[in-house]
Amino acid sequence: MRSSFALIATAGIIALTLSGCVSAPAPEAGSGDSSNAVEVKGDFGDTPRVEFPSPLAPEETQCTEVIAGDGERLVDGQQSLVGLAVYNGATGEELQVTGFGGETGDPVPLAISENTLPGLNKGLSCGSVGSRVAVVVPEKDGFGPNGNQSLGIEPGDSLVFVLDIQRAFPARADGAVRLSRDGFPAVVLAPDGRPGITVPKADPFETTEVEVLKEGSGQVVESGDTVVVHYTGVTWADSKVFDSSWEKGAPAIMTVSDGADSQVIPGFSEAIIGQKVGSQVAVVIPPSDGYGDQGSENIPPNSTLFFVIDILGVI
Repeated sequence: MRSSFALIATAGIIALTLSGCVSAPAPEAGSGDSSNAVEVKGDFGDTPRVEFPSPLAPEETQCTEVIAGDGERLVDGQQSLVGLAVYNGATGEELQVTGFGGETGDPVPLAISENTLPGLNKGLSCGSVGSRVAVVVPEKDGFGPNGNQSLGIEPGDSLVFVLDIQRAFPARADGAVRLSRDGFPAVVLAPDGRPGITVPKADPFETTEVEVLKEGSGQVVESGDTVVVHYTGVTWADSKVFDSSWEKGAPAIMTVSDGADSQVIPGFSEAIIGQKVGSQVAVVIPPSDGYGDQGSENIPPNSTLFFVIDILGVI
């Protein structure tokens, strides 16, 4: 449905990927001598000035909240935007500084998911929006016993991260529930918000049809916006899931547009544009607004598609 939505930070350091009613679990790591030894100066959101004695070699990932945030701690599967500074904990070498604005660029997406380094997952779990967190990651929670030669990380080297958690998005749509019309596929939500879909044994709609299953109260999505969404897509003919951000472990980030700059098929954009953040929408997409007579990977040619989409935020 889309090009890669996983952001690989400069030189391959990380791979990508607030629920108001769900309490966050306890952090997956705590502070220790190594993380407390990382001295970080500067205001939240500004490029940090970082010093620490090397080598740092903790047995377990450690994290220290240098600046406390004011929200609930991040949870598994939640997408955030962060400023990120990375260092070799064995040598003190700076590896990457990104996401703090100016020359370092915009904040980068980072999710607590299986696609993120284990040490970064643990570090993110220590913070909330507004947190600046210093994280020291041993080999086992970093690149493993082989290190990363392209980055100059030898086997046994630790990593030091400084994270400014600048924004976090809900883990699921939280709008008011609405009923869908007759003839639309049935949608049942798991406790975590993951949709289960049953397509009726009837001919599909011939045009793109959108139903709001939950109506949010947030910002209205406009053409050209970059959005954070959770989605599941099935083929109408057999209810088979062909793509799902839920199965990938984290929400997706994409640009929706009614023009040529859209990163998704026309029917997917049509379903989102004009809707409010916090909404969950369902959309039937005929081949003309989908993949036509060419199909795509797991999608047969001339397939009608059905998506359930949680609109979690606009970047």
